[in-house]
Amino acid sequence: MVLSSLDCPSFGMQCFNGILAKSKNISYLPPLLPAKSGERTQGFLALFTGDTGEIRAEVREQIDTKVAEWREEGKAEIVPGVLFIDEVHMLDIECFSFLNRALENEMAPILVVATNRGITTIRGTNYKSPHGIPIDFLDRLLIISTQPYTEEDIRRILDIRCQEEDVEMSGDAKILLTRIGVDTSLRYAIHLITSAALACQKRKGKLVEMEDISRVYELFWDVKRSTQYLMEYQSQYMFNEMPTGEGDQDDTNAMMS
Repeated sequence: MVLSSLDCPSFGMQCFNGILAKSKNISYLPPLLPAKSGERTQGFLALFTGDTGEIRAEVREQIDTKVAEWREEGKAEIVPGVLFIDEVHMLDIECFSFLNRALENEMAPILVVATNRGITTIRGTNYKSPHGIPIDFLDRLLIISTQPYTEEDIRRILDIRCQEEDVEMSGDAKILLTRIGVDTSLRYAIHLITSAALACQKRKGKLVEMEDISRVYELFWDVKRSTQYLMEYQSQYMFNEMPTGEGDQDDTNAMMS
């Protein structure tokens, strides 16, 4: 709009010459699904028409093309997401092939996988590889090395766990619980915190002592003691399988270790 002195009234009001301009930023989000709800088949009819709500490949290509144009022009920025897959050794060879191809896309998310397996068989094949992951897929990853927890690490983790569960424990009890975690496992020691707190509450105490840790340690067994007990008295259980050969004896020793 242009203002000049001719546009001003004649009663002496001062006017300005120039152009009044107003700018406005508009953000546009391209729709991924049809705008009209009537365009999609509802109910069980979708099973016959094939309209299950999945975005068609043509729509995906159009959106990718438009986003690529905006990215080149500096109008858009792609922030990749994160895909976390735990127990990745459970995937079979077809899943790894799909992930291999998907990671080649420039819009692929950051992939984080985790596993606790060593040299094991790749599911769907007869081949063995580190962590049960194909070599070509493993070569794409940055492997983070981990180390076993030290006694000091276990002590600090147990301290944090006691704070989270609002359990007050004496110093001697923490030392004993740390020793149990070193000899058995960290998870077993963490489970004993709540059990020891209940034992302390039963005797109407306010601080978990060594006697509480010792009591729950005798009541609840860890994997090694439970396995040893089963091996000793397995003949008294139904459908027991006694080790008969050298291979079975090796399996028994592996369970005990």
